[in-house]
Amino acid sequence: IEAGGSYSEILIFLIFVSFSEYQGLVKHTGGCHCGAVRFEVWASADLHIFDCNCSICKKKQNRHFIVPASRFKLLKGAEHITTYTFNTHKAQHTFCKRCGVQSFYTPRSNPGGFGIAPHCLDEGTVRSMVTEEFNGSDWEKAMKEHKTIKNMSKE
Repeated sequence: IEAGGSYSEILIFLIFVSFSEYQGLVKHTGGCHCGAVRFEVWASADLHIFDCNCSICKKKQNRHFIVPASRFKLLKGAEHITTYTFNTHKAQHTFCKRCGVQSFYTPRSNPGGFGIAPHCLDEGTVRSMVTEEFNGSDWEKAMKEHKTIKNMSKE
């Protein structure tokens, strides 16, 4: 767009940029059990799920897929969210104060993104899921050896 472009040219350009940014992605919505926390996330309809066996993920059965923060939007319930951290305090384990469900969190592996619990998504937008085991019990070694996980929150 040249300097001095018309309003409609600018609007068309912005619409194009916004659609191209999410090309190939679908808008998933989800939330906690009681409905106090609701979110939307742009991700593939074919989800790559991590099944981590670190101490907390093992206890919570935390299976999740990772997206950049720019593709996540909290729709409601910020006042109902509380956070648990431990050890390095990089992972932010957020959950609903009312029902206790963790529908998303900030993973240690991707502090610039969100780990989304696929079982907390509303039905109808997921086409398939592939689950990959992640050896979080030996976190440093697993991160060093894994080819893609550390870049999953990048645009």
